[in-house]
Formats: sequence, structure tokens, C-alpha cells
Amino acid sequence: MEPRNHSRLPVFLLLGLSEKPEIQSVLFGLFLSLYLVTVFGNLLILLAIISHSRLHTPMYFFLANLSFSDICFTSTTVPKMLWNTQTQSKVITYAGCIAQMYFFTVFGLLDNLLLTAMAYDRFVAVCHPLHYTVIMNPRLCAQLLALTWLISTLGALPESLTTLRLSFCAVIEIPHYFCELPEVLQLTCSDTFINNVVLYIVTGMMGFVPLAGILFSYSRIVSSVLRISTAGGKYKAFSTCGSHLSVVSLFYGTCLGVYLSSTWTRASQTGAFASVLYTLVTPMMNPFIYSLRNRDMKRALRKLLCSMSSPQGQQQ
Repeated sequence: MEPRNHSRLPVFLLLGLSEKPEIQSVLFGLFLSLYLVTVFGNLLILLAIISHSRLHTPMYFFLANLSFSDICFTSTTVPKMLWNTQTQSKVITYAGCIAQMYFFTVFGLLDNLLLTAMAYDRFVAVCHPLHYTVIMNPRLCAQLLALTWLISTLGALPESLTTLRLSFCAVIEIPHYFCELPEVLQLTCSDTFINNVVLYIVTGMMGFVPLAGILFSYSRIVSSVLRISTAGGKYKAFSTCGSHLSVVSLFYGTCLGVYLSSTWTRASQTGAFASVLYTLVTPMMNPFIYSLRNRDMKRALRKLLCSMSSPQGQQQ
């Protein structure tokens, strides 16, 4: 690692989505509303799964962890943006920027790997229904969850550690509302060849490999469903995958498209607005997708909300 050629650590300025004062309050209200809906929606999903014994299955086990991951994923960026907007400040420290990039990558990878684990769960449920409870036992689910956390925390390290070798000017202006790695790399005065190589390798391994696993699982699912003789049986088998497939499409359609394109084009206000899709909109939509398309989840949420609003629930 090369020594830094200056004694003071740089200060990063997050320029946000717009520098026009007249729309700052509008952006603050919009982001605050979206963030509260995201946190509240995912928290409801999490509490419903924990409190409803009917949902203590592998699929909902991974869904509960996905909801927790979505809350953390959104919380790495939006609260800082809201704070800066409210205080009329654009500053984020060097350590804060590095930490934000690391945890943003951790929970992004965790979302990705949890979706892969859920795809495997659906593959076993559709292709091996008689052996589902034996294969997807609690021990395997716990091992898969531990593996996703381990890979996410370790997989995010190379990008963050190689960023520490870079040199920056005293003040760095980032045309974004959070420290996104490709944009930070564009603002350094050091050679970023190693960083770009690490970025492409990590993106390839942690992005396309899980996606290949998801596509393989669904290719086997489709093949198995097509062998079912009745139309009702085909619909019932594939309907169990509808919510997960919708979330996967939303996640990859926004996250990878924006993230990969940002590595080839210089950051702009348009890119910052596009990032809102996968940093906030996707985590916000996940609870709606699973609750609107799932009868058991609707029942659990209704029961949870009734218990929270009843006098006995309030006393407890």
C-alpha cells in the first residue's frame, strides 16, 4: 500500500441530487417519506414472519433476513443525505465515506446472495417437493445464511481496502448523495488501474455468479413445471415463485444496470437520480410485492396489525 502524500485527510462534499435551494425541502420530504415507508414496510414483514408460526418455513426465513438487509442497505445512505439536507451541510468525512462504501457494498451483496438462496429454496420446493423438508432443514438454512453473511462481509473488503491506497485533494466534490465507489475513483489523483480491476472482479463474481445460480434454478423450475400435465398444477407450482421472480427482476433490472453503467460514464445528476431506483425504490417495493401476492403473508400482516391496534396488544 502506497503512503499518502499529504498529512491531512481529505474532506468529501456530497453535492446531492440538486444544488437548487428551492427544491431541497421537496427532496427532503420525498426521501424521508420513501425511507419511512421502506423501514416500516420491511419491519412489518419481519415482525409478521417472527410472530406467525405458519410462516416459520425456509422461504420466509430468508425473506425475513432480506427485509432486515433492505433496512440496513437503505440506512447506509439515506439518513446521511437527510441530515445533510436538513443542516444545509454537504460534508462527509474520509472515514465516513470509506465506511459508507463498505457497508453499502456489504448489504448490496447480502441482498444478492439472499435472493440466490431463495431461488435455491424455490428450486427444491418445485423440483423435489417430497424431499423439501429433508433438504431445506433448519441446519442447512442457518448454514446458508451464515455463508451469505461471510461472503458479503469478506467480498466487500477488497474494494474498500484498495481505496485506502488512493490520494485525494484536500476537498473532493462528489456529484451524488452518497459515496459510491465508481464515482469516488473518478475523483482521485492516483492511478486507479488496480481499483478498477478489483471492482470488475468483485462485480463479476458477486454479481453474475449468483445471477447464474438464479437463472439455473429457474431453468430447472420451468423444465419441471412444463412436465406437469394439468394447467392448474402448472399454475400452482409456478405461483409459488412469482413474488421472488418479481423481486429478482426489480433488483437486477435497477441495481446492476445503473451500477455497471456508472463505471463507464462520468457521474452526473442523471446518474444520481438513477441510483435512487436501487438504493431506495427497490427495497421499498419488496414488502409490497411479497404482501400483495401472498395469501399467507396477507393473513399474517392482518393479524399483526390487529394485535398492535387492539387494547390488549397496546397493554402488552
